[in-house]
Amino acid sequence: MAILLENWTIEETTGYKPLTTFYTDFSIAEKFGVDGIKSTYQVAFSSWKNNYKYLTELAMVLNWKCWRWHEVNNEFSILYTELYHQLDDWIFDNLSGEELEYYISTTD
Repeated sequence: MAILLENWTIEETTGYKPLTTFYTDFSIAEKFGVDGIKSTYQVAFSSWKNNYKYLTELAMVLNWKCWRWHEVNNEFSILYTELYHQLDDWIFDNLSGEELEYYISTTD
């Protein structure tokens, strides 16, 4: 199976330099459908929930992917939206101080 991966153009668009491979990880997961996306999210979240910078980037990727699939693949777009809101809620419930400020200012 050949897997063509698109580049995440966030650095060219916003100046933010990615810290992780989350965008590529989810691009690969998409080849395995909804279950692949869900599994990739669970691994990323459980592995990095103690790293606020990585969680911030995970939220950014989920949001980007939601819009990437909008009007192209409704099932993926809805799933990415749900995962983004789940993570955003978790972040606001569990981060505070500098960590929450980083999340807010980076995703603003």
